[in-house]
Amino acid sequence: MSIDIGDKVMIVMENVYKKYDSGVVASNGLSVSINPGEFVYVVGPSGAGKSTFIKMIYCEERPTTGKVSVDGVDVNTLKKKEIPYLRRKIGVVFQDFKLLPRLTVYENVAFALEVIEEMPSVIKKRVTDVLKLVGLSAKAKMFPNELSGGEQQRVAIARAIVNDPSVLIADEPTGNLDPDTSWEIMDILERINRQGTTIVMATHNKEVVNTNRHRVIAIEDGVITRDEYEGEYGYES
Repeated sequence: MSIDIGDKVMIVMENVYKKYDSGVVASNGLSVSINPGEFVYVVGPSGAGKSTFIKMIYCEERPTTGKVSVDGVDVNTLKKKEIPYLRRKIGVVFQDFKLLPRLTVYENVAFALEVIEEMPSVIKKRVTDVLKLVGLSAKAKMFPNELSGGEQQRVAIARAIVNDPSVLIADEPTGNLDPDTSWEIMDILERINRQGTTIVMATHNKEVVNTNRHRVIAIEDGVITRDEYEGEYGYES
């Protein structure tokens, strides 16, 4: 199958097949394109292949066969040393936050810019701006263990977007949060998306999917079973 992606496309998968050494087939002929500025939910039952789908976008996994490209970069052809340069275009938010415990909120966010040797003046402005966006300006000097789970996820989001990525990948970002906090996190993601960032979010949270309506890509047994705009979750949690 060939996809006519046109001039404007952010993520493309063409006939992607992924088989792990264990013999598990996580992707079985996936073909999909995602345009700049879209907000896309990736849904499906546990073990369906959602995590593999999003991991292939930021090159944590590579397809066995088929093509994956992100913002014009053919992921398949990247050498290992080139992957960090691709990831500058991609922010990733995980379910378990992955913050550095010995760094403050400000330092956790700044670290993402320090590793690419950004100028100190740029770091200060960008970190200040994103902490304001996620509502944590007053907690910049606090450490992760002094924050609630929702606040830690806000830090993780700030760190993921501080480099102004083209794409934000969110892997179950509300999975460890209570319902009220989940809606707060979704409000932040919606604001980020309205600023032009493409968001791909894997989730089991059907209330979020059914309320904040966006494109839904459903995966089951490594196959896309549904791809619709303004869709609903469609699976039991």
